[in-house]
Amino acid sequence: MIITRTPFRISFFGGGTDYPGWYREHGGAVLATTIDKYCYITCRRLPPFFEHKHRIVYSHIENVCHNDEIQHPAVRAAFNWANVVEGLEVHHDGDLPARSGLGSSSAFTVGLAHALYGLNGKMVSQDTLAKDAIHIEQNIIGENVGSQDQVSAAYGGLNRIDFHRDDSFDVAPIILPEHRREELRDHLMLCFTGFSRIADEIAKSKIDNLKNRETELKCMREMVDEAIAILTNIDVSIDEFGKLLDLSWKYKRSLSDRVSTREIDQIYDQAMRAGAIGGKILGAGGGGFMLLFAKPDKHAAIREALKDLVHVSFNFDDSGSRVVLYQPNGL
Repeated sequence: MIITRTPFRISFFGGGTDYPGWYREHGGAVLATTIDKYCYITCRRLPPFFEHKHRIVYSHIENVCHNDEIQHPAVRAAFNWANVVEGLEVHHDGDLPARSGLGSSSAFTVGLAHALYGLNGKMVSQDTLAKDAIHIEQNIIGENVGSQDQVSAAYGGLNRIDFHRDDSFDVAPIILPEHRREELRDHLMLCFTGFSRIADEIAKSKIDNLKNRETELKCMREMVDEAIAILTNIDVSIDEFGKLLDLSWKYKRSLSDRVSTREIDQIYDQAMRAGAIGGKILGAGGGGFMLLFAKPDKHAAIREALKDLVHVSFNFDDSGSRVVLYQPNGL
């Protein structure tokens, strides 16, 4: 038996420039961090004593005899990619709901690939995990997804990720003094809008519109440099990071009319009136989690203004995808 733990992520700046359709022509960059909320994948070999060969347990339970009968697209794709021929049982548990803008789908794919490698006694690099997950999601499943979530999930930490025209990427950790890192964390709030969305559909509407939004995407890419300059210069007020988030949200909303909704706009306006400096919907948009940036003494007022929403406390995570239990004998 093997259990992997893979973190969810918060993307601050540059989202949209991590789509292959963009960076293969222009290059891309994002600034993102992982948090201490995780996707857990438990995987074990299944003895041949049952009518089914594979058992997949998530929000549904699947008992199937062949890989191609698996309904879960990431599990089916990963099993075929890994040439799984023996019976396996896979359980998924997540700290936060799926389809919520925190990269949960990619955390699942990275964690499952990690577990399948581990079952075969292989230790692989973060780079390999990220590239394999990108391949599974973009090429095998054919999803309309970018490439930042898989890299963040595999590597963990607060990173600048650069995407190059040849499909390669570089990961550069952002090194901050502890007090600056804590200051950033203390200004962030995470709340659930109350509704999930199908990221693939929203992402497709953005991808279809990339050529019409070159100015916005280039500005969003430049914000990665601006944000890192703010964070690493301790003489600059951290509030500037929040103001930049607000500007980035305005650009992101312009990428597709499906990124935001009237309800999301109302939530954001309420938060701003209560003292937030900036924020954004995480992930493709349309729902899920909203990230807010505010001075710590404004957090109580913002929670009161958004009292109907679920607020989630979190810390940063630096570990990336990890094997947390490995028992070769299955006991």
